[in-house]
Order: sequence, then structure tokens, then C-alpha cells
Amino acid sequence: MSQEPTKPKLKLAIYWGAACGGCCVSVLDTHEKLLDIVAAADLVFWPIAMDIKYKDVENMPDKSIDLTLFNGAVRNSENKHMAQVLRQKSKILVAYGSCAYMGGIPGLANFFSKNDIFKRAYEETESTFNPEKTYPVTSTSVKEGTLEIPVMFNDVFPLDQIVDVDYYIPGCPPQSERLIEVFSAIVTGIGLPPAGSVVGANDKTNCDECKRKKSDKKQVRKFYRPWEIQDDKETCFIEQGVICMGPATRSGCGVRCVEGNSPCRGCYGPPPGATDPGAKMMAAIGTMINSNDPDEIDNIIETIVDPAGLFYRFSLPGSILGRKVI
Repeated sequence: MSQEPTKPKLKLAIYWGAACGGCCVSVLDTHEKLLDIVAAADLVFWPIAMDIKYKDVENMPDKSIDLTLFNGAVRNSENKHMAQVLRQKSKILVAYGSCAYMGGIPGLANFFSKNDIFKRAYEETESTFNPEKTYPVTSTSVKEGTLEIPVMFNDVFPLDQIVDVDYYIPGCPPQSERLIEVFSAIVTGIGLPPAGSVVGANDKTNCDECKRKKSDKKQVRKFYRPWEIQDDKETCFIEQGVICMGPATRSGCGVRCVEGNSPCRGCYGPPPGATDPGAKMMAAIGTMINSNDPDEIDNIIETIVDPAGLFYRFSLPGSILGRKVI
């Protein structure tokens, strides 16, 4: 009696660029489901977990990796090189998490220039003593040879500004349940949308899924930081004067921040049809301000602390704004 041939396992790679490591942890947060992933796929590259060198990946045949989860933004020449290598070696390249999708927290550096950042880091910080004003250099000769470090770019880039991306999975980090859903779809070939789609998320906003009470009244006469008020745990955060990114954020996370009595931060990116989360958020706030006096409206808006950093916390490089003009 002949046996059915065993289906070959997928080849899976995971890489981090400019990232904190949380996306890699989210893979481990699949818990016992990680065993299902391992049963269906062999990990061929994962710097956080495997001793493998870049040259090993460079020597792999083109398109020999079935799926690469690339998390983190592209901040330097090393990130860019590996993005290009993994695009060449992968059949499916996924921008995994907010940083790869939109630029993420590292993308807030686009409010400054590279020179601004270096000056602050190597001259001006309160703990820095650097009278010679020594800055890093990319190449240094020592007796053992030449030491090289990556070149830091002036801008932070989302992955799709460097290479073509097949799918996007948003979140900081993505919810592990969504990773399982997407991985299962890739393994089975069932349920995958067209290339270029955002997967592991929904088409509605977080406001649509939020259970907090909302009214149609314009109520806000001042905006607060979350710690400046006593949240009643029932009323919409914005109606209480606390900025919540729910109106400008795609759902799919389970509204977990709000369920934990914390306003949405916007890590899942804008919903379909909203190309810029900052513009979407400003429109939402405009409907909540309880005043018709232009001067008073200006004063109310002035109570929003760091609106650019707040509205574009995860999305500056991938937004219409892109960066601050220097």
C-alpha cells in the first residue's frame, strides 16, 4: 500500500531592522501554536534565535525562502542591504509590525536631521562628556584590520520604500492570533487577499469596535494627558478630552489598549480610505471641540501636547507628511 508523499515544509525567515524586538517576541507569544508553525515550516534565518551569518543568506538560491517576516524600519545601510537580499531570496515578503509597515516609533526621528540627532547624542545629553566632539565613523583601521559599522541614513524608511512588499501585518507588535491566521492562510493558500493588502486587520476603525459610551454632542473645551484626569472607564476618551487615536486607526487588535483603560495609540495604522492618520485624527478632533469662537478653538487646540508626535507616533515616514522639512 503506497503512502502519500509528505508535503515539504515551508522555509521561513524572520529579520529585524530598526526595531525594539517586540515583533520577534510576538512570534514566541503564539505559545503552543508555535509548535504548529515549526511543524509546517523550517526556520532558515532568525538572527535573534539562530547562529547564522548574512553570507549564508546571501548564498541561498533566489526565491528559496517561502516566507519572510521583516520587522523594523530601514534606518541604515545594513537594514537596506538585508531588505534587498531577503526580497531577492523570498517568495513572499511581509512587512511585519508598525515599524516595517509605516516607520513606527523609530520613524519619529524624521522630525529631525541626522546631524541634529548626532549632536544631541554625542554632545548635548546630560550624561555626555565629549570635549573633542568625537562622532562615530563608518570605517576604522586597527592592527587586526578594518572595522566597519553601518551608515546611518538621514531618514527612516518603511520597508516598501526600499523594496516591493507582498503583505502588511500592522501592530506594535501584531497580535499573535493574527500571525497564526495569516501564516495558516499562507500554508494552505486559502484566504489570502491580493498582493499589497493589509492582512491580520479589519476594515473598520477601532472606534467602530469600541464599547465605550459615545454621544453626538461637542463636549471638549480642553485636552488632557491621560494622567491628568480620572478616567470614568465608561465614556469615550475623546469626549473626556483625552486624545485617543481610535477614529484614525484600523481595527484588528481587539481594542486591547482601550479595554485596558488606556487610549488607542494608533499602531495598526489608518483604516482603508484614510491615507494619512494625522489628517484623519485632526478631522475627528474638530468635530468634538465645543466652541464656535476661532480664538477659543485655537486655545483649545494649544492644549494638545506634541500633536505631531501624537498623531504620527507610528506612521510619520509612511504618511503624506513623511518627515519635517529641514
